Amino acid sequence: MAARSIIPIPHAHYLGKKELFDGPFGWFFKATGGVPVDRNNKNNLVDQVVQEFARRKHFVLALSPEGTRKKVERLKTGFWHIAKLAGVPIVMAGMDFSKRELKLSKPFYPGESPEADFPKIVEFFAPVKGRHPELGMQDLKGK
Repeated sequence: MAARSIIPIPHAHYLGKKELFDGPFGWFFKATGGVPVDRNNKNNLVDQVVQEFARRKHFVLALSPEGTRKKVERLKTGFWHIAKLAGVPIVMAGMDFSKRELKLSKPFYPGESPEADFPKIVEFFAPVKGRHPELGMQDLKGK
C-alpha cells in the first residue's frame, strides 16, 4: 500500500479475510482496495479470486511474496494458478530495504507449469533484502 501511494496503480486490490470487512473497520478495507475472501468455505480460494477477475473490467491484485512472515522451504502455487486461470500476467515486486528501493519485474504470463516458472521467480526475489533478510528466498535458489 505504501508503494501504491508513490506509484499510481489504478484498480489495485488485495485479499483479506471476509471477517475484516464485517467489523467496524470494514469500510477502511473496502476503501483501500480490499477484496473479502472466505478462507473457511469449501470454495477454493483460487476460484474465488479468478471469479473476481472475471466479474470486474479493471482488477489489479497485489499479493505478498513468500517469506514475508516466516522462512519457507518452497513456494506456494496459488498465485500462479490464479494468474493462469484468469489469463493475467504476473508482475513481481520486492522492497529491498538494504538499497531502499522498490524492484519491479516486467510482466510475464504463466507458462506450462509452476515448476517451469519458479526458477525465474526465485531468481528475481533471491537478491532482494527484505526487512528481515533471513526470511528471503536466497536459499531457494537452485532448488
